[in-house]
Amino acid sequence: MGLTSVLVARQDVEKFQQDGVVVLRNVVNQQTLDDLAQALDDNMKSPGPWANEYADGSQQGRFFDDYVNWARFAAYKDHALVGALPQIALQLMNVNSGKFFHEHVLVKEPGTNRITPWHHDDPYYGIDSEVNVSLWVPLDPIPETIALRAIKKSHRWGKRFVPRRFVDESAYVAQAEGFEALPDTQTLEASTEIETFAAMPGDLVAFHFRTLHSAPATTLHSDRRRVISFRYTNNEATWANRPWKTSPPLDAQNLKPGDLINDQRFPTIARTS
Repeated sequence: MGLTSVLVARQDVEKFQQDGVVVLRNVVNQQTLDDLAQALDDNMKSPGPWANEYADGSQQGRFFDDYVNWARFAAYKDHALVGALPQIALQLMNVNSGKFFHEHVLVKEPGTNRITPWHHDDPYYGIDSEVNVSLWVPLDPIPETIALRAIKKSHRWGKRFVPRRFVDESAYVAQAEGFEALPDTQTLEASTEIETFAAMPGDLVAFHFRTLHSAPATTLHSDRRRVISFRYTNNEATWANRPWKTSPPLDAQNLKPGDLINDQRFPTIARTS
């Protein structure tokens, strides 16, 4: 399902490993895009318990996100576990099998004045993982003016930053052991390693959980910006506690810090060739 080309070029795997981010062109077929678009529309009509509206009160646009709904919408599950996306993830991670962590939908309606602030995803999650990938799959054309931006090689800084709230960019906590304050926006914007990833439906942007990234508002953009991210790890990812509410706010259930995430909430994916 969803295969236009299963093989990821060696240079793209190397770029992902080195830079922590790479764009792959024309790797998601139209049927997959159609399936995911319908599921996203259904998801927005029936949000999950963890859905967010980041533009509430702004009186300009809409910034919706939701996650961990793959058990409710078959297209999320089907394309997360079978076909092009898991095969691409495994090849980029350079492993034969791994885990599907969750899907995450992000929708900015035309004219939304909310940015996606600089952050990396790892500290938000209740897992620890060194080998991982997010596949950021756009369902609409994403011109450079509203495209994902990433700081190349930031996944190799050896740093983890206190997460910030998207709604007001405030830090979750003032300080936490093992985490640093995120550098200010001016400092990050001055980086010479920023790359912007304009993309079309059929493309995807792959990045490591610790790669710093951001995205502009769509204030002057006349179309929707719909994206679904699919997140994967290798088999060594472990459960972790954080000094804040994680995102997604999964319950530990029977998992303890350091336990492998081997329960049914994190399905196994494997190479098919």
